[in-house]
Amino acid sequence: MFITAKGTFEITMQAPPSGEGAGRVSLGRMLIDKYYSGDLIGIGQGEMLSAGNPAAGSAGYVAIEHVTGTLDGMSGSFALQHAGTMHAGASHLSISIVPGSGTEGLSGIQGKFKLDIVDSKHYYELEYTMDEV
Repeated sequence: MFITAKGTFEITMQAPPSGEGAGRVSLGRMLIDKYYSGDLIGIGQGEMLSAGNPAAGSAGYVAIEHVTGTLDGMSGSFALQHAGTMHAGASHLSISIVPGSGTEGLSGIQGKFKLDIVDSKHYYELEYTMDEV
């Protein structure tokens, strides 16, 4: 049975240090910092790679994010794997908890992460289950 946790998060993104990747194919790379509130209280840190032409409405990205905090009273950490595409105004986004990445009270966590942006505010819904470890 899945449990649903809801809340909001704030995100900041910044370019990595200059000089990294010089002479390589041009990919967008950003460092991600998130601050979660609601049923999940904690921080997320990760990296994102992107390619395409977002100005023309087509692009793709992948990211790995490490989340540390308290979820419905259980403390620990887990990783999220992001994959998204956008083309001609249509977008598809998949964010999953990386199997086996849960630690401490979040060991055995599995599930999907959904996000929604309304009036520039980020909302999340995390549907998860806990396996016996």
